[in-house]
Amino acid sequence: MSRIGKKPISVPPGVKLEQKSGQVKISGPLGSIEVTCRPQIEVRLDKATGNIVVDNKNPQVREDKQLHGTMRALLANMVEGVSKGFEKKLEVFGTGYTVKEQGGKIVLQVGFANPKEMEIPKGVKVKIDVAATRGDDTPAKFSMSSVDKCVLGRFAADVRKMRPPEPYKGKGIRFSGEVVKRKVGKTFTSGTA
Repeated sequence: MSRIGKKPISVPPGVKLEQKSGQVKISGPLGSIEVTCRPQIEVRLDKATGNIVVDNKNPQVREDKQLHGTMRALLANMVEGVSKGFEKKLEVFGTGYTVKEQGGKIVLQVGFANPKEMEIPKGVKVKIDVAATRGDDTPAKFSMSSVDKCVLGRFAADVRKMRPPEPYKGKGIRFSGEVVKRKVGKTFTSGTA
């Protein structure tokens, strides 16, 4: 059996689990998320402990063992998302780089001729802390929050992919706390030998 799949998921107060025809819906104070459960995996609420238990009907089948752990991890993320929420913080380094939100889109001016725009997915909130960079040392900062960890992670990765940090000056979009390996630039010497 999957070691992760066997762990029960503790349910905080205010979070509810609903099931119907293979769909699992978890609702909480911050919202609700729904996921389709595979028929090999059984999800139930343990009345005695109040925890969510994920069972594998065929523990000897390899794919079912993998699905067991994956389903338990997805449900645990859903419970955490509807109770606490998830947040990703990003920083934009580079002289003259800016970030702003307008009309349901995030608009980034990151060294291209035209600003880059991305549609903000449903359920993701963007908060801009510092709109523009000040020199190469003070970055523009913004954060994203959502109840769905998958949607938030995908959107944050797509935003970062617009201008990943380059290794020489470190310009670009990076996650807060991300360490960028720096390279030494070319050095020129006088032509005398």
